[in-house]
Amino acid sequence: MAFLSPMGRIGALVLLTACGTEATDPDNTIESVLDTTKYVMDTHSNALPNEAVITHMDLDITVDMLAQQIHGTAAFDIQATTKQIVLDTDGLTIISVTDSTGNALVHSLGDSTLLGRALKVDLPIGIERIKVEYSTGKNAKALQWLVPQQTMDKEHPFLFTQGQAILTRSWIPVQDSPGIRFTYSAKVKVPTELMAVMSASNPQKRSNDGVYTFQMEEPIPAYLIALAVGDLAFKSIDDRTGVYAERGVVDKAAWEFADTGKMLAAAEALYGPYRWGRYDVIVLPPSFPFGGMENPRLTFATPTILAGDRSLTSLVAHELAHSWSGNLVTNATWNDFWLNEGFTVYFEGRISEALYGKEYAGMLQQLGRDDLNATLKQIAESKHPEDSKLRLDLEGRDPDDGMTDIAYEKGAAFLRLLESKVGRKKFDAFVRDYFDRFAFQSMTTDMFLVYLDKELLAPNNVKLNINAWVDGVGLPPDAPVPVSDLFAKVDAQRTAWVAGKPAKELQTKNWSAFEWMHFLRHLPKEMSPQQMNELDKSFSFTRSGNAEILSAWLEQCIRNNHSEGYVRLDQFLNTVGRRKFLVPLYTALKGTDKGKILAQAIYLEARPNYHSVSVHTIDELLDWKNDQPPVNF
Repeated sequence: MAFLSPMGRIGALVLLTACGTEATDPDNTIESVLDTTKYVMDTHSNALPNEAVITHMDLDITVDMLAQQIHGTAAFDIQATTKQIVLDTDGLTIISVTDSTGNALVHSLGDSTLLGRALKVDLPIGIERIKVEYSTGKNAKALQWLVPQQTMDKEHPFLFTQGQAILTRSWIPVQDSPGIRFTYSAKVKVPTELMAVMSASNPQKRSNDGVYTFQMEEPIPAYLIALAVGDLAFKSIDDRTGVYAERGVVDKAAWEFADTGKMLAAAEALYGPYRWGRYDVIVLPPSFPFGGMENPRLTFATPTILAGDRSLTSLVAHELAHSWSGNLVTNATWNDFWLNEGFTVYFEGRISEALYGKEYAGMLQQLGRDDLNATLKQIAESKHPEDSKLRLDLEGRDPDDGMTDIAYEKGAAFLRLLESKVGRKKFDAFVRDYFDRFAFQSMTTDMFLVYLDKELLAPNNVKLNINAWVDGVGLPPDAPVPVSDLFAKVDAQRTAWVAGKPAKELQTKNWSAFEWMHFLRHLPKEMSPQQMNELDKSFSFTRSGNAEILSAWLEQCIRNNHSEGYVRLDQFLNTVGRRKFLVPLYTALKGTDKGKILAQAIYLEARPNYHSVSVHTIDELLDWKNDQPPVNF
């Protein structure tokens, strides 16, 4: 019998149902569609898991901070039905491959492609474990090596990894697909003056000999394996949560994240027990390319959320929510990325509402909708307008191309629509059951849609144009519209200022960061030098310590040629590597004649400080070639 893909099985099931015929073939039942025992073929991995798959990894590595290289071994327990296993690598030097007794195994590396190089290992009969000795290349994409001057304390070097989407293969030879889960242990040797932490059980004190051991007993995909090495300190928040950071940052971070334990309790009250033991956060140096990364047990976070007033810690709620949506139930391929992020944005909003009220959550939703509308406009004008669909087709492309606000905000809007159709009580029961039933498993869009219909839509007689959401471009007309009374008041103050009311007389006392962001985002497209000076003098935007407010203001400075903000813009782009801020600021610079020249000068200096994830994006944005600015920008 020819193997039917999940979509093919769904089509057969729908056809049989429409004809009034019972589905007697096991391959055509709903249960078979929801069967997660078979691996979905991932176009972004060389692995063939239905033939041979890893089930456990023992990592034993040495981190050479001076040479900026990792060397060691990765040993794998495997299950195989064929005589070969295929691993993913990218830029690695493979020194040897052996079996459990040390006998050499025949192996080869394939050609270099977008996916790196396939490592094919022959498996004699009875082989259930292999060991790969390797070292990383100079420009390993997952690794960010920082010299002391690039850290907060400026005394010791720092290393962090970023595996999502397909970068873990650049520092570990592994089956690097979100649909392949395995447990792992690790032994990591670092200089004695430094500390190592991973996405696993972690030490809270410095080791005397620089050797650290880790255990991850829950199966996870390769992109969630993470390592950080630096002059770290730990501070507890409560019995289940705490924070790691450089010594000069750790106290500030612990204060900023004081509500982490409350967030964890709120999340559990919504969708069931936290299944990962501890939940800690590490604050990384500012070159980290994302706001946060949901590495299990240890969220990696940007220092740009340390605003000094706890105003930006909704990001912690987001990464915590990933402990259910993403880490517990994971998108099987990067084409299904919205299943990770749409659920997480929805869940983040529910945690925020439980702790801080509906108005707070409403502001988050409206800011998210603004981001989504901007992204929809950009995608519609791009060479891939189909990228505004939830279900993507990224074959032959970098999966990072799909990591946009579509997955996050359009995905969350779809879930809010479902909630509105059946009521919160029924929807919460559905989501809780979803996490429980598919815990530590992978999910495709097709499988989710079958489950959605069976467990929520059909029992409640809900009719929706699912295709418009999943496979349609743009935002469907039935998308819920976020509403915020607080933002309506902000709009009134902004309108009064545009009409001539002095800025210092505006009623802005006790405005939150979200309200200031909304104010700045919706200022007139063109403002006079007098207006820009008045706003900055009244509210000190250029000197703001809040990265979100500062970034929104700097966009206005670029758009209105407010040269007084350019020094701060230069400083900001040279110290912050978070892609969320880099993209709009460089895009704004690119849009003006003066800005094009300034973008070249700033990026030439700042580029070495950025992680490869950010470099890839900004290189493409600025048409950067061979580490040099283009001749005709």
